[in-house]
Amino acid sequence: MEPQSMSDAPIAFTLADWRQAYREPLNPADLLHALRQRLSLEDNAWISLASAEQLDAQLAELAARLDAVDGQRDRLPLYGVPFAIKDNIDAAGWSTTAACPDFAYEARADATVVARLRAAGAILIGKTNLDQFATGLVGTRSPYGAVPNSFNPDYISGGSSSGSASVVARGLVPFSLGTDTAGSGRVPAGFNNIVGLKPTKGWLPNTGLVPACRSLDCISVFALTVSDALVVANIAGGYDAADAYSRQNPNSAKVGMPAKPRLAVPANPEFFGDSRNQAVYETALGRLRELGAELEEIDFAPFRQLAEQLYYGPWVAERSVAVEDVPPEAINPVVRGIVENGHKYSACDAYKAEYIRAELSRRINDALAGFDALVVPTSPTLRTLAEMDAEPVLFNSQFGTYTNFTNLADLSALALPAGFRADGLPAGITLIAPAWHDSALAALGQRWQEALALPLGATGRPLPSQATNPAPAPGSVRVAVVGAHLSGMPLNFQLTSRDAVLVEQTTSAAQYRLYALPGTLPPKPGLARVAEDGAEIIVELWDIPQARFGEFVAEIPPPLGIGNLQLADGRWVKGFICEPYALDGARDITGFGGWRAFIASQAR
Repeated sequence: MEPQSMSDAPIAFTLADWRQAYREPLNPADLLHALRQRLSLEDNAWISLASAEQLDAQLAELAARLDAVDGQRDRLPLYGVPFAIKDNIDAAGWSTTAACPDFAYEARADATVVARLRAAGAILIGKTNLDQFATGLVGTRSPYGAVPNSFNPDYISGGSSSGSASVVARGLVPFSLGTDTAGSGRVPAGFNNIVGLKPTKGWLPNTGLVPACRSLDCISVFALTVSDALVVANIAGGYDAADAYSRQNPNSAKVGMPAKPRLAVPANPEFFGDSRNQAVYETALGRLRELGAELEEIDFAPFRQLAEQLYYGPWVAERSVAVEDVPPEAINPVVRGIVENGHKYSACDAYKAEYIRAELSRRINDALAGFDALVVPTSPTLRTLAEMDAEPVLFNSQFGTYTNFTNLADLSALALPAGFRADGLPAGITLIAPAWHDSALAALGQRWQEALALPLGATGRPLPSQATNPAPAPGSVRVAVVGAHLSGMPLNFQLTSRDAVLVEQTTSAAQYRLYALPGTLPPKPGLARVAEDGAEIIVELWDIPQARFGEFVAEIPPPLGIGNLQLADGRWVKGFICEPYALDGARDITGFGGWRAFIASQAR
């Protein structure tokens, strides 16, 4: 997809579309100024937009960044890509309001995540509306106006990251940043047919974020596709010493999904009488089964009990702390009613609640052990603006049924489009897993999105084909196995027990010979690189978490070891090698093309 001319404003572009546009090559100034002129502050999704001067200054910085990498655009993975951020995230020279004009200040520096995105070539085009101080899941608690649903303006958009979700759903930007404390990066994704990546706490640093609940807040990513959301998160994420809650990824969690994942689902899920949302969810579960997933019901009681702690326990006092310097009369009445509740809790109450959180969190993580993910409705129901006016607190609470517990239990989550209700409005599902399983959830999410092939957001544009990334997932080591570690073979458990995931079957370069090693139990082959008379040998590629790679290598007996192996397409990966002395007297089985065929011949 590309603009008809250099002056057309690009709409519903993915990251791949932006890369293609600049290969034409089109001028970033022309495309981005055309986009800026299309946007308007009369649109309630925006609180501020880049001025012509701010845009030109960023374009000058972009040109300097391109010069610094000798004009190689591939070294700026977000070159010229516009994005938006929720207006509780700082950008240097921009006002940060948190949707409270009396609180507003001009930021002196970019938030860490914004600085990282801009360093990758992205251009900030605007800051978006939100439920004031990120308190709410509705998108209506803002003096800048309610943000309507992108499919039907009579319905809510969801919040608190309402504006960030809306501008992505309508294709105005390919991605945006939101925040997620109780579900604010997921609920509006489900209500607007887009992807919402709620990262592991501490992966995306919160430096430069106006806190809601500082111990729980996550900066999140909205995008039209799962692959785009993951690209952005990988660029924005990483340890930041300036954020006391930032964490190093231990690289011990799985980075992919098996072909037939084992998924937990809540027993007796609650939809508060919304049969249309329920129908979409039940259809989604059936579709997951068709895609090979095994579904098993689990007791949802500890999840529900933990979710209640967020607003009906001392954690609401964190919100009180966040706004303690803001005059009460400046705060939205509904928001004020929530944050004032925090003052009624004592330090003793807080410690008692922490003990409850720890116990329930342990029960939740134990319940998820052995599953690849939990699948829940993103929201059990959807309401109109008029309904929210009548019941602003009760209905907001219902929206958080399947989201509020996530950060309290230190889980990662990915909200996905799941289809359309009988009334034409979207509904979503969310995949949830323990901390640092973000890449694994994205792998299943990509598979899900490609299978459903729903249109992008509210744009009506078909889902484009998604290019596969041949590189190993970040935080993993790609290993080629050739013998007893192949899937279904006796030693394959040494990979699967360490959360390694099968990526593909392929062949080595044509410079190898394969030998059956005598006297090995279970039987094992030896692979040797040769100067001539080599052949391509069938191998499997597995991604194993980096922190588990050493354990795996430690179990490899002589004469085998791990070295570097070249594939037929020129890639180099880690793979099994064999010391030359062990090949004396070994049977050359190269003609079989691979170990599996040789073993089958022995059985016959």
